[in-house]
Amino acid sequence: MLIAIDNVLSKDEVAQCRAVLDGLDWIDGNQTSGPLAASQKQNQQLSRDDAQANEVGKAIVERLLADPRFISAALPLKFYPPLFNRYQGGQAFGNHIDNAIRHTPDGMVRTDLSATLFLTEPEDYQGGELIIEDTYGSHSVKLAAGALVLYPSTSLHRVEPVTQGARTSAFMWLQSMVRDEGQRRLLYELDGSIQRLAGSQHPEVTALTGIYHNLVRRWADS
Repeated sequence: MLIAIDNVLSKDEVAQCRAVLDGLDWIDGNQTSGPLAASQKQNQQLSRDDAQANEVGKAIVERLLADPRFISAALPLKFYPPLFNRYQGGQAFGNHIDNAIRHTPDGMVRTDLSATLFLTEPEDYQGGELIIEDTYGSHSVKLAAGALVLYPSTSLHRVEPVTQGARTSAFMWLQSMVRDEGQRRLLYELDGSIQRLAGSQHPEVTALTGIYHNLVRRWADS
């Protein structure tokens, strides 16, 4: 399930993030890559140990955890803290699938979902599309600054070469309370139906809400 969520950050908030991030020390992205990724990856990143970048990342997570659209789609349990990358001058990231497990100081994170939060307006760079493959084919994603795309970490994906300008983004992984992608999809669709019915005060809303929570209770990891 691929979901785009617009206006996660306002334009002013994107500008505030960029004012911090653009002034930091960017390094070769392969300093944070394994040997297989290194053969496919050409970009710049901010160090995992950069305190200012980490503060921006914390603010992004707080915003996501307050966004009901994100909660409905992801049912998040654990985050791998957001990282930041930049592509320019023909840089790209070839086809790859994200590692299944990421380690943080607080323990292991199983990567059920991957997310990219765009921090550059699409008209400010050429190329740089995020291409995500699933059973329905290839999906080209290039969103407005402040918008986020969420997709299963099992997906084959790549970033096309940025041939003009620069593309700056936050990217992250998370472990969902519900491991199975098909179950997450059903819960997302059910929650959407409940929200639409709630506006009309339909008498079945209470029953459907109970079904939703009982399914979460049955399927969720502890």
